[in-house]
Amino acid sequence: MSAPNGLHPNCVVLNSRAITILFTVIRDKNTSVRDYVFYSDRLMRILAEEGLAQLATVVPRTVETPCGVYHGLALPPPETLCCVSVVRSGDILLEAVRQLSVGIAVGKILVQRDETDKEKRPVLFYNKLPPDVAQRQVLLVDPMLATGGSAKVAIKLLLEAGVPAKNIIFLNVVSCPEGLTAMAESYPEVKIVTCAVDERLNDQKFIVPGLGDYGDRYYST
Repeated sequence: MSAPNGLHPNCVVLNSRAITILFTVIRDKNTSVRDYVFYSDRLMRILAEEGLAQLATVVPRTVETPCGVYHGLALPPPETLCCVSVVRSGDILLEAVRQLSVGIAVGKILVQRDETDKEKRPVLFYNKLPPDVAQRQVLLVDPMLATGGSAKVAIKLLLEAGVPAKNIIFLNVVSCPEGLTAMAESYPEVKIVTCAVDERLNDQKFIVPGLGDYGDRYYST
């Protein structure tokens, strides 16, 4: 499913009863840390599977079954891929990707929004990318797309490292109209795969209804 109201020209919104069930638990403010981690990890696994399936280098593959022939698809080798995490919450989704694509290269970007700034603008602290990242398909992972500030900083770094925008897929759990619009204005070629598009941002730039701070709830901080 594409983004509602044409918010982003290159956005895939996942939709299933399974995702809704998992969201019902992790969105609940009364969910225990144990259940939050358990259900979050299940949702991350679904998102990681779908994100890998969206890669441009997925190719047709025909196999013989015990009863006939099946025309399917095959993922690219992990050696041609890179998963870049926006630390800290992105590391949760990173681990789901690594479990599915064993041997995938990893990049790290530490960029956090300035909570003292009214507009919550992002500040870059650290980045480390594989030296050959420009030759790889990149999955950029960060659970929340709110203002889009952190994602735009991360994408700018990837472009400066030589990665074409069309070779980047941004995976996130929850998006909002403001974030999708910001991404569409700056990087329309970057495909976004998300599990939900929520209503809006509040005055504190948190997604509504959202689920709060993803990393704080997952790591109990």
